Amino acid sequence: MAGMASTEEQGSTRNWTFLTNHAHVLLAIARNPTARLRDVATEVGVTERAAQAIVADLEAGGYLHRTRVGRRNEYTLNPAGRFRHPAEADHQVGDLLALFTRKRVDGTADH
Repeated sequence: MAGMASTEEQGSTRNWTFLTNHAHVLLAIARNPTARLRDVATEVGVTERAAQAIVADLEAGGYLHRTRVGRRNEYTLNPAGRFRHPAEADHQVGDLLALFTRKRVDGTADH
């Protein structure tokens, strides 16, 4: 919108994003299903402990499944999971994943 001033121009220093840390962690794992939580935390900008808690939330909610492979974890996402907020509950998280990863979660390219 051409007539609107940016947040900086209005003097506000609040920092916010459209996506939650839960969404950022899910997207980071979608991009690299064998990533270490330390690397996910760095990418998202949270502590490793926060990343662990978020992964636990996502796993408990059925959005991902963790499998131990040797000394590492491998994550499988559930693209059929529904958004939790009633306003978006008719949408699947796979739509968000496809939007931001440019591929479908099943590994095929999205054209």
